[in-house]
Amino acid sequence: MINPFSILNRYLFLEMLPPFFINLAFFSFIFLMKQILDITDMIVNHKVGIVPVFLLLAYTMPYFLQYIIPMSTMMAVLMALLRMSSDNEIMALKAGGVSIYRLLTPVLIFSLSGTLITGYMTIFGVPLGAERFKALLFDVATANLNLSLKERTFNDNFKQIMLYVNKIDLQSGELHNVLIEDSRTAGGNNTVVARSGRLFGEPKEMVYYLRLYDGTISQVDMRDRSSHTINFETYDIRLDLKDVFSTTSIASQAPDEMTLSNLRAYLKRVKADKAKYLGALLQYYKKFSIPVACLAMGLLAVPLGIQARNAKKAFGIGLGLLFFLLYYILLSVGTAFGENGNYPPVVGMWMPNVILGGFGIYLLVMSAKEKTISINWLSPILEGIVKRVERR
Repeated sequence: MINPFSILNRYLFLEMLPPFFINLAFFSFIFLMKQILDITDMIVNHKVGIVPVFLLLAYTMPYFLQYIIPMSTMMAVLMALLRMSSDNEIMALKAGGVSIYRLLTPVLIFSLSGTLITGYMTIFGVPLGAERFKALLFDVATANLNLSLKERTFNDNFKQIMLYVNKIDLQSGELHNVLIEDSRTAGGNNTVVARSGRLFGEPKEMVYYLRLYDGTISQVDMRDRSSHTINFETYDIRLDLKDVFSTTSIASQAPDEMTLSNLRAYLKRVKADKAKYLGALLQYYKKFSIPVACLAMGLLAVPLGIQARNAKKAFGIGLGLLFFLLYYILLSVGTAFGENGNYPPVVGMWMPNVILGGFGIYLLVMSAKEKTISINWLSPILEGIVKRVERR
């Protein structure tokens, strides 16, 4: 019986930890780079504090981690075995009678740990993060609206709307002498002047309404070259906070943001709508298939790391990126064909794991039989790709 806590198992497991955390931090940074423009816009243009911005980033991390952890798991196994191969430690183990299959125990334990963490992210982390992200975003947007409504200051935070308030009653929240320039109508322009007004909103829909009292509307139609003036006692103007921060409704949830129970209920509701049903079913199976990718890619990394004995570290990085890109392409193809109904969604979501895992088992058996499959010819190509990425 194999002892999972033997010296060899502990040694290889500890060898995989440093590259795992390094890759986790690196790929997290890469994924967050796409958020830099949004962060800059929030801080500079909307005066959002540093703490809310970092909380918003933290709530988006589970979505990224469900892809980053499988990638980091494969890279950790691959780089650890590449290091051992280049230092002839694998050869020494073989000379001592240690089978290649003996190395699977720490790798499977390590990959299973990644599977469990990724599964937690897909099933619990992503829905919880999305819910808290939208709630905090509304609080930030509401605070931004309240702060931006200053006396005798033009407010242009809302798309195609200019808002001016002469005086604000801080106790009652009533606005006095309000001027609004509304350009949302194509080919026209509305100028609204009101004696007073009041804000009220629908938080779940990220919508505010400005109810104005006792005023006039001057409408100008540039196409007809005409103008009209309308007097009113009350008039409501919709102020959509989604124009301030690009986001979806808090009340609505995309299938990938739902918990398993909510997703099952959603599948029952949209069963008659084939497109929505297939899309939601894909997300349901994806919540389980992506975590298992840690096992599939960890298994594939074992023979790749053992066979590339003379490869450099850049080769390992490039090889890991290549196979993760292949996994992502297969997942995208499976999603596309699954949404079209060309084959069952369960096939589309599990196909990448079956292909990469099956290929890994094949290479592992070949390695155990000492039938070397040379992949060193990939070394200069992958090292060149890594160097280009580093320069950019």
